[in-house]
Amino acid sequence: MTSLDKPTTPQSAAAAPSEDQKAVTQAALFDAFGGIRGTVETMLPGLLFVMIYTINKDVKLSAIAAGAVAVLLVIVRLLRKDTVKHAFSGVFGVGVGVAFALFTGSAKGFYLPGMIYGAGLGIAFTLSALVGFPLLGVVLGPVFKENLSWRTRNPGRKAAYTKASLAWGLIFLAKYAILFPLYWWGDATQLGWVLIALKLPPMVLAVYFTWVFLAKAPPPIDVIAEWEAQEAAEKAAKAEAKAAGEPGA
Repeated sequence: MTSLDKPTTPQSAAAAPSEDQKAVTQAALFDAFGGIRGTVETMLPGLLFVMIYTINKDVKLSAIAAGAVAVLLVIVRLLRKDTVKHAFSGVFGVGVGVAFALFTGSAKGFYLPGMIYGAGLGIAFTLSALVGFPLLGVVLGPVFKENLSWRTRNPGRKAAYTKASLAWGLIFLAKYAILFPLYWWGDATQLGWVLIALKLPPMVLAVYFTWVFLAKAPPPIDVIAEWEAQEAAEKAAKAEAKAAGEPGA
């Protein structure tokens, strides 16, 4: 079976990206990052927390309300038999934030785990791009059915993933360079509203850069189709050998 990293003649990689390929890239990115619904579900618990806390300064009530709406969103998806991967990741993040807020008794505690996670992602994306193993390629490779073939078989896509990962890293690091000073020296209400304001624009910008780089890159090599074709060829060869009565068939 063909290795994911085995160099081959990059016929697919040499093809110029078409309008269809750009559309496929856009659709895949839209699905991979949750689309509009996933974005709303990600933002809603945090927005509810900061709204309630702004009104009554009750950390416990704000945290419980945010946690409850996150769980409700997962239940709705389960009842509708929709994909729950984005909802589950959201409810886990909210759950950790709720636990921190209730444990510390501080509204800032609700935001701290997500901020640490986001800053860590920024560092990971940046370092992965610099060492030549872009994290975004690892994340999106299965979405495009190319897995890790881009590493050695499709240098144009590796370059695109490297640029996109660096863009994600720098955007995330810039975002948290704004938020952490607010966490240390601002009040919880200011932090919450600024965090909500910075929730969507950096993500949209990062996804946009990803689309620009990948849309201009060569098409992905569909390793799943390659595996299936190779398995079909092997089965056909065995069937021919058996029909011909060859030894060892």
